[in-house]
Amino acid sequence: MKILLPATDQRVTPYKLIGEPLSARRPSKPFNRVAFAAAHVVADPMKGGIDWKGTIAYRRYLLNLGFGIAEAMDTSQRGMGLNWPDALELIGRSIDDAGKEKSKLIYSGCGTDHLELSDAHSLDDVTRAYLMQLHAIQKLGGRIILMASRALVRAAKTPEDYIKVYSAVLREADHPVVLHWLGPMFDPALKGYWATDGFSPAMETCLAMINQNIAKIDGIKISLLDAEKEIEMRRRLPASIKMYTGDDFNYAELIAGDTHGYSHALLGIFDAIAPAAAIALSALAKNDLEKFHMVLAPTVPLSRLIFSAPTQFYKTGIVFLAWLNGHQDHFIMINGAQSARSLPHFVGIFKLADAAGLLRKPDLAVQRMKQLLAIYGV
Repeated sequence: MKILLPATDQRVTPYKLIGEPLSARRPSKPFNRVAFAAAHVVADPMKGGIDWKGTIAYRRYLLNLGFGIAEAMDTSQRGMGLNWPDALELIGRSIDDAGKEKSKLIYSGCGTDHLELSDAHSLDDVTRAYLMQLHAIQKLGGRIILMASRALVRAAKTPEDYIKVYSAVLREADHPVVLHWLGPMFDPALKGYWATDGFSPAMETCLAMINQNIAKIDGIKISLLDAEKEIEMRRRLPASIKMYTGDDFNYAELIAGDTHGYSHALLGIFDAIAPAAAIALSALAKNDLEKFHMVLAPTVPLSRLIFSAPTQFYKTGIVFLAWLNGHQDHFIMINGAQSARSLPHFVGIFKLADAAGLLRKPDLAVQRMKQLLAIYGV
């Protein structure tokens, strides 16, 4: 099958699809890594807001492949179009649809995004904002991912301020939470988190906070796109605390691990590469490292393109692939975020997804790629 695609020099040349579509099923045995997929939301292009039917259907798809759901996170455009009232409704709908047992696999983002930065005058303001969301999520029966806070960056002056706020919030958690240290490449407003621009002092503050609250913490996800930093911190975590990789550049090697340990996963890219990730994690659970790497290796160049700078716009590539693969009927995002990337970016994603076996219905993907190209006059 061929399609005419524009090259970087603006010439249009034939491209022949080469990938064999991957077919993933519900795993026959549990993964030996905890694997959360941070799921996107489907917009409603006619009414505006969220297409709840399509959004919840995608979560069922991920749960059926063996993944947990990291709900209402930045992959769902949290802080970039998804406001707190809609995030809370999303969390409630996801929990209700999953049912009693599967809802335990859903952890939801708890932050301070309803608090205007101009109103973040003190640590108490930030703590109250965190607790308002924590109590609301827990009232729905939800479990917590404690997200990094833009308001805390504004209000905190010292490392001790961060420890004070986190400790106060963690005291009121019903279940051990997953912490989320999000780097400024994902959200520039988080520059200087933990009251420093340096990784080493930031890590020391974070570890001090973890050690003071071990019983309240399940693990920590760090999203710094730096494998060495993740490994360094992973080796210093208390034995009971999991490291969840948020490294969408180096996830394969970090999940596989080394003689000193490994990372679990909480990844936005798992939304886009779910079939490959499910097959690879099933192989890993059977100690088949060769197959694990064989299946995941072609997805890494795709992920690096989707998460290329400016990284905060990676959601556009995630939704683009969901549309190509027939999981939704349009390529429209909340706040028109589909316009955040260029046509060459989409062309690159199409080619790399094909090479990784991630175009599940090649005929449909080609048809939809042609529709996109027509919009751009190609």
